[in-house]
Order: sequence, then structure tokens, then C-alpha cells
Amino acid sequence: MNRLKYLFIGTFMLALGVPAMAQDDNSATIEAATKVIKSKPADLEDQLKPIYKKNKKNEEVLVAMGRAFLDIKDTVNAVTYAEHAMKANKKYAPAFILLGDIAALNNDGGQAAGYYNQAIYFDPKNPDAYYKYASVYRKISPSEAVGRLEELRAQRPDIAVDAMIGHIYYVSNEFAQAAESYSKADRNALDEHQLTEFAMAYYFSQKYAESLEVAKFGLSKMPRDAAFNRLAFINSTELKDYTNALMYADALFNKSDSAKFSYFDYTYYGNAYNGNKEYDKAIAMYHKALEQEIDNNEKRAGVVKQLSDCYLEKEDYSNAIKYYQDYLKTLGNASANDVAALAQIYIHYADTLKDSTRNEMFKKAEQVYIDMEQKYPDALEYVTFMRARVNSYIDPETKEGLAKPYYEKVVSMIEPRAEKTASDNARLVECYRYLGYYYLLQMEKDPAAKETSNSFWNKILAIDPENEIAKQALTLTTK
Repeated sequence: MNRLKYLFIGTFMLALGVPAMAQDDNSATIEAATKVIKSKPADLEDQLKPIYKKNKKNEEVLVAMGRAFLDIKDTVNAVTYAEHAMKANKKYAPAFILLGDIAALNNDGGQAAGYYNQAIYFDPKNPDAYYKYASVYRKISPSEAVGRLEELRAQRPDIAVDAMIGHIYYVSNEFAQAAESYSKADRNALDEHQLTEFAMAYYFSQKYAESLEVAKFGLSKMPRDAAFNRLAFINSTELKDYTNALMYADALFNKSDSAKFSYFDYTYYGNAYNGNKEYDKAIAMYHKALEQEIDNNEKRAGVVKQLSDCYLEKEDYSNAIKYYQDYLKTLGNASANDVAALAQIYIHYADTLKDSTRNEMFKKAEQVYIDMEQKYPDALEYVTFMRARVNSYIDPETKEGLAKPYYEKVVSMIEPRAEKTASDNARLVECYRYLGYYYLLQMEKDPAAKETSNSFWNKILAIDPENEIAKQALTLTTK
């Protein structure tokens, strides 16, 4: 955020240009005084005395001298010359702006805003004061800062303030409003940083098509600009336009000026290759991302997970499991959902195998759920339900009834609830279907099982009267 702040200040000052105070009759004096001040001679005070005496009633020259001191961060003398200017003209707005800039440099935003406010009072048509008031006050209240700029619009309809309003919202993380304000500005009048913020505001608002359009506009002016190529690349990836994403990725990495790359760039490159089903290239990019500096474990874990997901897409289940386990370790504070996803990878892997190796993978999936039962007691119902499913996969013909105790336990957890959700009912239907079928198979050995089986099919029909499986099962048991 600090980098953005200083980037803004630089852009902002360039946009303002030099205040229209250096009139022909003062320019030579100001130039001479500034040169002396910035050279920092030992006899500085002596050299400035004659200039001051000759111009002690000239507020323009005095403010310029104060600014020269501010440029070298000599705030004591900068304040002195601002005060000299105010003695010459107590309503001189640039003197108050100078004092505001000094306060801002000293990180006193409240005092800075006060001085800028005074400048606006004495010269309500001076855009400099409004801009600077907004830039410091946006930390306190972005809406108040924007309100000030709207006042400038009323005072000076000739000045376009939408870009500045967009910036205020952007640095305040109000990206939707930033994008809306920037959209009102003349794009051709926006500089590189403003266009970048515009595109980023759309990106953070998940409006990827709009962000891409702004980035492409930037590229029409600056085709070798790294920021615009990066934005075009990541937005195309988000839009699943992988062909163009890879084209822009190539432009970013190989045809952009002064481009520096982070784990974020390599991760998106991996995403684009993955989306394009070029899995080996994607894997190489994810590994490259992990070689970069990553400032926290959560971000690193995110890259490791994408690497695991890519192996899963490639149907390389061994590596998918390996890197998913690494993801959980790197993440540290994994949620129940994070851990449950590992069991799902084992289940997918098992579906590709046969016989004992297949059941071995199902058992590994069940072990994940067993471990979850201890670590996440709130997930007991889910864990029990999933153990039921896994055991039904191990015993697909229900010969051993391996899933029976788990489905029964789920029923005992859900049935007592006075109000049941759609999810509750869906789970009950699955439990009843398994138990109904289990007892249906027992009828040859135990005729009494017929009544038990029918009770479960009827329970299904109480939830879902049109359930065909239940209807057909009841037909079988009545023959």
C-alpha cells in the first residue's frame, strides 16, 4: 500500500504540473533562490538575506523558496518561508498549501487537511488544494474526500476530476466505485498508472472482461508495457480464454520492457497452461512459482494446491496426493473441508484401480475421515456419512453390510430433528436406500427382514413420494 501511495503522489504531482505562480517577473528570482537552497552552501543564510529583503512582500517568491526547502526536507525553513508569505498576504492559498504539504510529510494528515481546507476557503477555484485535501483525507473518509472533489467540479467545470475520484476509491479498496469513476473519465487523458488502476479496479471487482478491455486499450498505446500485458494475461486466464492468455503471457515474459516477475505471474502461467491441457508445462510453471520469494505460507500453500490439482487433471494420482499432503502441511491450519478433499483424491484414484489396490485406496480415504473425527468433532455427521459411502464402495454388492453401522448412525443423528433441511433429507434418502436394500437381501435368510426393508422404502416415499427405486423395491417385496 505504501508503494501505491508514493506512486500516486508522483503521478499526482506530475499531473498538476508547476503551479501557475512562476510569472515572468519572478521566475529568475525563484530560479536563483532555488539553486542556492538546493546547493546547501555553508553561508546559505547570508546568500538568501538579500533575496528575502528584496521580496519580503512578494508572497509568490517566498512560497517558492519554502518549496525549495521542502524539496530538500528542511521543514523548519519551509515553515518559516510559508509564514513569511502569509505575512505578505494572509489570504494567499499557496502558502496554506505549502504548510499542508509540510504537515503531510510529517504524517500529520489532520493538520494537512486543515491547511488545505483553508486554502480552499481563500481560493475556491484552486484545484491544487482540493486534490491535496482529498489525497490526505481519503484515509479518514473516502466519501468526504470525494465530496471535496465534487465541490471542485462545481467550482471548475473545466477540470476533469473523475480520475482523481477513481484513484481515491482505488487506494481505499473500494474497487467497484473506483472502476465506475474511472469509467467516466476520458481514457485518452489517463496516464499509465491511472489506466492500470482502472483495469485493476475491474479485476478486483471480478469484472474480468471489462478489465481486459481497459488493459487492451493500454496496450494499444504501450504494447510493451508490462502492467498491461500482465493484466491482459490474467484476465484472459480468468475468462478461460487460454489461447489468448498464453499469447499475452508470452508478451509479458518475452516482449515487455522492464518486467519483473513474481510467484503470482508463474502461478497464472501455470493456470493458463493447465486450462489449455498442457499439463507438463503447467507443472513446470508451478514449480517455478515455488522457487520465487513468497511472503507467507498461505500463498505458498495455494500454489502447492494448484500443483496438486494439475496432477489430478493429468490423472497422476500419486503426485496429486503427494502435493495435496504438502499443501495441508504448508497451510498449517487446514479446515475440515481442506482435509476432506484429500479423501476425495483417494476415492478418485481408487476408481481407476482394481481388486485389492482399489480397496487399499478406499481404506486410505476412510482413514482420512477417521482422523477428521478426532480433529473436527463438529464434522462428525459428515465424517460418518462419508465413511458409510466409502464402505459401500468397498462392498459394492452389500454382501458384508460394511456400510450398515455408519448409515444407521447417520439416521440416528438426523431423524430426531424437528426441522430438516433439503440436505438432511437427501442424506436420509441415501441411508434408507442402503438399509432397505441390505434388508431386502436378507429376506431369503430371514423372512422378518421383509418388514424392516419395507419400512425403509416407505420412509423414502414419505420424503420423496415419486421415488422410483422405492416404488420398485416395494413391488418386489410384495410378490
